[in-house]
Amino acid sequence: MQALYTLYDIIAMLSNVLVMLIIIQFVIGLLFAFNVVNASNDFLMSFYNSINRLLDPLLRPIRNLMPSTGAIDFSPLVLIIVLNIVLIVLEGIIRSV
Repeated sequence: MQALYTLYDIIAMLSNVLVMLIIIQFVIGLLFAFNVVNASNDFLMSFYNSINRLLDPLLRPIRNLMPSTGAIDFSPLVLIIVLNIVLIVLEGIIRSV
């Protein structure tokens, strides 16, 4: 039973890291969009591109399923909600065992 709780904790930690990366991506995107930070900043641009490359395989299928909403991308929000639902279901399964 303790092994299941340990596995759940690892999955929860990875989920939290993904949520943090999504928030960082969003904030950096806003900084670029409102010209708070210049897009020619090499360090920030490479950091932003790295996060995009990490998250794109997770966000692309969601973007393909969702209808086009124009300039607003709701796929990060959907991913955060799905991650939380998965954690709730896993916790319920572990508690019932």
